[in-house]
Amino acid sequence: MVTLSARTDQDHVALAEIELCGELMIAASAAMGDRLSADRIDEVLNVKVSTERTTVPRQGEHRE
Repeated sequence: MVTLSARTDQDHVALAEIELCGELMIAASAAMGDRLSADRIDEVLNVKVSTERTTVPRQGEHRE
């Protein structure tokens, strides 16, 4: 017998991450090139780009 536990915050985070990965895979499969551009990734993930540091940084800003 399997006992199901109540959903936790971690479950919600995991489901959101899975959904975002799925959206990226769909976008990648529809892309014309080998890779998605940083702009396209930001668009798919609904990342807002701003000159102020009040939003999530763009993907390319994490790379050196």
